[in-house]
Amino acid sequence: MARLDGVQVKVVAPVPYFPWKGDAFKSYSVFARVPPSEVRSNVYITHPKYPVIPKIGMTISPLSLAVFTKLHLQRIQASGFDFDLIDGYYMYPDGVASVILGLMLGKPVLLTALGSDVSLLSTYKLPRAAIVWAARRSGHVTVVCKALKDGLTRIGVAADHVRVILHGVDLQLFRPACDRVALRRRLGLDCPTLISVGHLIARKGHDIAIRAMSLLAGHRLLVVGDGPEERKLRRLTRDLDLEARVTFLGHVPQSELPLLLGAADALVNCSDREGIANVLLEAMACGTPVAATPIWGSPEIVSSVDAGILFRERSVGAVVEGVCRLLSHPPDRAMTRRHAERFSWRDTAVQHVETIQGVLEARRKVTH
Repeated sequence: MARLDGVQVKVVAPVPYFPWKGDAFKSYSVFARVPPSEVRSNVYITHPKYPVIPKIGMTISPLSLAVFTKLHLQRIQASGFDFDLIDGYYMYPDGVASVILGLMLGKPVLLTALGSDVSLLSTYKLPRAAIVWAARRSGHVTVVCKALKDGLTRIGVAADHVRVILHGVDLQLFRPACDRVALRRRLGLDCPTLISVGHLIARKGHDIAIRAMSLLAGHRLLVVGDGPEERKLRRLTRDLDLEARVTFLGHVPQSELPLLLGAADALVNCSDREGIANVLLEAMACGTPVAATPIWGSPEIVSSVDAGILFRERSVGAVVEGVCRLLSHPPDRAMTRRHAERFSWRDTAVQHVETIQGVLEARRKVTH
């Protein structure tokens, strides 16, 4: 959005307060290492801190987040950036906090649902009630796939209050390799190669992809990402005697990811929940077909044979069957790239700004 004419954006990304940076505190220490501010892609980002109380944190987080962010937003206003609208991402707790802040500061709010905020958190009574409350008091809600819109309407949000705006992909960064044969030779890929990309957590299903390798003789799997499940996944690989065919690459900078995606024969995504998995679009933009679980937004982008296939279910057997089916008759990689070109971040941004303008216009009509 910041690249569009007439749009000014500042990002406020609050993080829980935690005082100690030592590795002994594991994931909590990450919060302590977040800088007060940074600049990414020429967008100024600030990270105010807010308290989180263990065990009851999720219940009070929306109010805590709003109260401790209010002064920060007022400072931004006092500095000369009197924003027109609060654009809140992720329905709970951030979206609920955004609506509270909008009421406090007299600003309209646009909310965006991204995935597990609807597919998981809305299954809990208090978050569900808070999400519906916030959605109804927002100017509008956007979602990254129709499945999330359906999820919101099921819990009581009016369908005409929700707009589907599919995510895009950076088509300049993610593009087919100039010489894929040479790239595969350089990376030492001399057999059918699959790639599984994402945070190493249970819901991403890397373990399913690894187990499938036991039944995919002659295939290789690259696992990209880090996270709390890494030790468990490495142990599984060792127990299945797959260390020669499953390679853990850890965290890979986004600038290097297109090379790995472009060199692979297929991306496998075994998640149990996704809004729109960006990595599906990124792989397709590199010309690499995908094989994904048929959940939430995935069927909306894996929507043709050029894109790849959807597994019949989330199981090892279905992954093996799906991968064999895809690699036995792979789509033309140029056509896979062409399918991805339908998803542009610019189009996403334009549609989002159009929605913002609609919220602001409705606000003006009410106040005048």
